[in-house]
Amino acid sequence: MTSLAGKRAVITDGKEFMGPAIAERFLREGAHVIADDRDLTEPGSCEALIAEAGRVDVLIVNLADPAEALAVQDIGDDRWHQAFDRLVHPMHRLVRAVTPQMLERGAGKIIVMGSTSALHAIPKQGAYSAARGAQIAYVRTVGIELAPKGIALNLVAQNWVDNPTYFSKEMQAHPRWDSLVRSQVPVGRLGTGEEDAALVAFLAGDESGFFVGQAIPFAGGWGT
Repeated sequence: MTSLAGKRAVITDGKEFMGPAIAERFLREGAHVIADDRDLTEPGSCEALIAEAGRVDVLIVNLADPAEALAVQDIGDDRWHQAFDRLVHPMHRLVRAVTPQMLERGAGKIIVMGSTSALHAIPKQGAYSAARGAQIAYVRTVGIELAPKGIALNLVAQNWVDNPTYFSKEMQAHPRWDSLVRSQVPVGRLGTGEEDAALVAFLAGDESGFFVGQAIPFAGGWGT
């Protein structure tokens, strides 16, 4: 048994991005997992999810958005708003909805699945990287606000991690894929979902209480 045994964990976008790997790890460690797939851009959806979940010991804000490559002059208002509507606004609504019960108990863990693209510039990713950067700024600020109340809010700033949303099987089957990865990632491979989920499980557990307001790079040395 681990420190996650018996804890109630909510994972958003349960079938996307890192949702499947995190859910598998948490279930293996004895957590009660609520992996939800509703559209969190819909008004009231974030609040409804938290209300329906009941007690939430761990909230995993797992949100994805296509990292579409566009020159800055081609980023229209629709694309700009889409990035923030998918990655930023639901994050705040979820945190806002779950904090009252965590404040009442004086305990809780919130982990945002973010991106290293907010820490290391990628050309033609103005909308996506800006939204991911907003996530980091939010976590750093709200993290130190909540820390004295017993709530630990942190973010995993990842890239080059195997997941069904950003690195499809078709992409990885390309003849030049292996050479691309070796040229970009110092460790020479993709990170596995299991490795990523292990970090998330640590941040969600009882042994990580000294981590607050952190954006933790997880990218095999890329961008450092």
